[in-house]
Amino acid sequence: MSENENNTENSAVAETPVAEVAQEEVTYHAVEKNGKITAIWEMRGRKHVRTIDPRSAEGRHMLGHTDNPEVVQSAQV
Repeated sequence: MSENENNTENSAVAETPVAEVAQEEVTYHAVEKNGKITAIWEMRGRKHVRTIDPRSAEGRHMLGHTDNPEVVQSAQV
């Protein structure tokens, strides 16, 4: 019986790091230089995942920029 108890304890310990990784929050940080955003960093916990160009479509979307004048007018109303 003690072998079964040890296996149960070991499996619970092995699952703990997986649960912690799943709970790490994804955040985005704007990097500024001379008052302009030069990059957007995607972070998972304290780990840098990727860098997003603010001039790309995804970067503009994240920063709330658009080239469509109709969308700009409706957003100002």
